[in-house]
Amino acid sequence: MGLTFQSIQSCSLTDIFQIDKSEKQYVIALAGNPNTGKSTVFNALTGLHQHTGNWPGKTVVNARGEYPYNGLEYILVDLPGTYSLFATSAEETVSRDFLCFGNSDAVVVVCDATCLERNLNLVYQVMELTNRVILCINLIDEAKKKNIEVDARGIEKELGIPVILCAARNGTGLLELREMIYKVTTGDVNPSPNPVHYSKDIEDKAAALIPVFEENVKGVNSRWLALRLIDGDTRFLDSIFTNFEHPLIKKYISTDCSYEAEADKKKIRDEIAKQLYQKAETIKLKYITQDSLKMNRDRILDNYVTSRIFGIPLMLLVLAVIFWITIYGANIPSAMISKTLFYVEDKLTLLFTLLNAPQWLHGVFILGLFRTMAWIISVMLPPMAIFFPLFTILEDLGYLPRVAFNMDHLFKKACAHGKQCLSMCMGFGCNAAGIVSCRIIESPRERLIAILTNNFVPCNGRFPTLIAISSVFLVTKTGINYGILPALSVTGLVIFGIIVTLLVSYGLSKTILKGIPSTFTLELPPYRVPQIGRVLYTSIIDRTLFVLWRAVAVAAPAGIFIWILANIRVGDLSIISHVALFLDPFAKMIGLDGYILMAFLLALPANELLLPILIMSYLSTGAMVQYDSIESLRRLLLDHNWTYLTALNVMLFSLLHWPCATTLLTIRKETGSLKWTILGAVIPTVIAVIICFMTTMVFRIFNWA
Repeated sequence: MGLTFQSIQSCSLTDIFQIDKSEKQYVIALAGNPNTGKSTVFNALTGLHQHTGNWPGKTVVNARGEYPYNGLEYILVDLPGTYSLFATSAEETVSRDFLCFGNSDAVVVVCDATCLERNLNLVYQVMELTNRVILCINLIDEAKKKNIEVDARGIEKELGIPVILCAARNGTGLLELREMIYKVTTGDVNPSPNPVHYSKDIEDKAAALIPVFEENVKGVNSRWLALRLIDGDTRFLDSIFTNFEHPLIKKYISTDCSYEAEADKKKIRDEIAKQLYQKAETIKLKYITQDSLKMNRDRILDNYVTSRIFGIPLMLLVLAVIFWITIYGANIPSAMISKTLFYVEDKLTLLFTLLNAPQWLHGVFILGLFRTMAWIISVMLPPMAIFFPLFTILEDLGYLPRVAFNMDHLFKKACAHGKQCLSMCMGFGCNAAGIVSCRIIESPRERLIAILTNNFVPCNGRFPTLIAISSVFLVTKTGINYGILPALSVTGLVIFGIIVTLLVSYGLSKTILKGIPSTFTLELPPYRVPQIGRVLYTSIIDRTLFVLWRAVAVAAPAGIFIWILANIRVGDLSIISHVALFLDPFAKMIGLDGYILMAFLLALPANELLLPILIMSYLSTGAMVQYDSIESLRRLLLDHNWTYLTALNVMLFSLLHWPCATTLLTIRKETGSLKWTILGAVIPTVIAVIICFMTTMVFRIFNWA
């Protein structure tokens, strides 16, 4: 037949993962389990010569960097963390496919010296794919602290590949790693991996298939392909062998789905996995010594952190502390940024005056576009700049996987995935970022559930409204020290949002997204001291500024539209007032008024706009304004007939209503479907209306004020 790999598939993975390079450039794949310090190795080798993007046709982020060595250029590709080449998630699929079809000149597998046995499973699998493998045992400094000794030369002899001991955070071993990459790519060192040999039955079946692949498939290790065909990895079979007509291969990809056939394939998969782990255990026993007392430290901590008694209360306490730091820590920088930007606005107004610019031009560009942008930056930037670093510190510390572990049983009861709580946590900073973080969920069904329900946790754009309204109605009237009751009310709303998330997840899993919750196997990484440089880069550059830019790009032009609506009058009223009167009957049914509901609609570009738009509408100023103090806001709201019911329903509607435009655009990008984007807006809106209607009925029945 003479089929090459490209002719086997309708869409060639070789084309997707191809990286353009010159004759003096080499592509190096950087692979490894999550939490092994792989990104630290990548950053240390490439410095600032790196960039990120999405794999073509996929939603998984990749990072590439370059560095020179001995007159040659190296392109380093940081693959998503993966535990195995038996891919179950989008990230693992990308890693596997790049290692198979990316035509890399060498593969560096980064392992954690403190848990090397668990990482060696991936090493053995990569060794079956290519001979050009280098094992980088990272975090050797952490291993020394735990009295773990690693015999690198012994492991090197056992595996048949170069082994480099490394501590990337302080630069240890990086020079040796660069030198070894150079020697492997130039042929000065030719690794001879010692792969795992399986049972005679498996090896005989593979031996019969290897000649077929060697003759017909170019660029992929024939033995590895044969083993994947034998063990029945359907995800791989579907993309590789569907158009292959060889009778021996057809035998293994037959449509026989009987219990006996599936049991036989499972037996082979179990045998392969067993042999891999046995080899890893052998290396551990022969070449790794450790102090059991220090290794038990993490286990003792986990007895409390992940216990059913203390786990969830501790999680809520940590979350409350982060909220408190974020909410109150953002006040001063937010005021400073606001003061600076509105100082700039005053100067721009003066410039427009000196130029005799028309009033409408000043209104559109200064009072509309610039002022909206100023509010977005001053309200969003400080909380995100505080929340995201704190969140990343918990991630580096190793606490977030334990949060997922604690919440897993609740999400499993809701027929959802335990990792959904991690995307929820990210949603507290920004729902758009929370949607993106749903990529960590392997199951497409459960990923969609997480995406459609992420909006039920309040982002930092909704916190100002929740805090301001709770402060107006819980501080001024009760006289209790500022901050206690508002903080408790916001915490209560967060808990209510989590409950709604679980209920809606359950409802979706029983209706439009039916299915059985997937098994959640989660590695609990060792506790580590966070890397401040990585925390700041990841949280500020990759998260805060990225999300802020998207919010400004959407909200600033919307400010022009809002100003126009507020200043064009039909009769004695502006368009905004006419819209408010039209919405008022329906708004009264759910405990709001027309101006409030109209403000929610106009704040679609960004939730931060809600209160400025509402105040502008109440005062008929024609431009967005901010309240001077809690007391002045209280007087304004009471003058417009606000009650405790109004305050409660505004907070509930703010918590539950449709996502902002940035989040909707993110849902569209992540799902690739307009259908799920529409549902992402409709589902929370319907729930918000129903709950507000119910609270209104309860207040009226009991005649509560």
